[in-house]
Amino acid sequence: MRILIVKLSSLGDVVHAMAALQDLRRALPDAQIDWVVERGFAPLVRRCQGVNRVISCDLRHWRKAPFSRNTRQAWCLFKADLQQESYDAVLDLQGLSKSAWVAWLARLSGQGQRIAMANQTEGSSYEAPTRWLAQLALTLPRHIHAVDRARQMCAMALHYTPNFELSFGLSGHADIASVATENRATLEAPPARVALVHGTSRADKEWPLAQWRALASQLNEAGFAVLLPHGNDAEERTAHAIADGLLQAQVLPRLGLDALTDVLASCVGVIGVDSGVSHIAVALDLPHVQIYNFDTAWRTGPQTPRQCSVFAQPTPAVEAVWQAWLSVSQKVYRA
Repeated sequence: MRILIVKLSSLGDVVHAMAALQDLRRALPDAQIDWVVERGFAPLVRRCQGVNRVISCDLRHWRKAPFSRNTRQAWCLFKADLQQESYDAVLDLQGLSKSAWVAWLARLSGQGQRIAMANQTEGSSYEAPTRWLAQLALTLPRHIHAVDRARQMCAMALHYTPNFELSFGLSGHADIASVATENRATLEAPPARVALVHGTSRADKEWPLAQWRALASQLNEAGFAVLLPHGNDAEERTAHAIADGLLQAQVLPRLGLDALTDVLASCVGVIGVDSGVSHIAVALDLPHVQIYNFDTAWRTGPQTPRQCSVFAQPTPAVEAVWQAWLSVSQKVYRA
């Protein structure tokens, strides 16, 4: 059986969908599973166990100049790549017009079906064309976790019970030497590292700088070194502000998803705001505390005992985050 997953973006959403793919592998061990994703997230999907072929696109870039020669050439190459195979099931796990369009372009086998969501779930984006262009549209519970939404949709589409243990199948190299040679000197640190994921695409999800500094200081006092990743200039300035004056704090070089995943895998745990990078930590099954300024952890937060979320308004207190870290880290050490 040939299955195509269409989940294009964003980073956290792509990570969430990996759990559904692991269910598919266990329910249908002989299936060949391909995945269409935005090019920027393709390196991460290639690390996901069970993905046969990653088909990357640049829809975000192409729409800026849709009629340019470069866009037209790139589009033709993408379409040819997408249509190399015919599929028995094309699963639109995103529910947007762009994902429905990609699913519609994919070739079906003689009995193949395009399968989509029939309704919007609470807190998620959804656009009606996703069900108009599908042969089968499935109704999902409105109040459902983002990970469970994809898992349930795949199970309903392909007629199995999603009662497997939660797994994302994401691999990382825990040896820091796997990071590019030019970064190794910068990344050397004591063995007990905790990554602090302070960056997020939404300002209202941020945690205050003073609280990050207080938490980093507590981690240092407890014997942990802190690593500070960043994805843009503003986040880099925040990382340096957190590290300022601390004895065991390192601002990482700006890393691609491959290298960043390896760095996270080398850590004993991660503390971060609700962001794609924090969701990578969840998928790597690291001890993790996720910080929420909104009561939305039910929809995107961690779901395993070695991970937890902390919510308060306007923001969680340092002590609450610290106690949560002690709880998840002690569970790991006792195990």
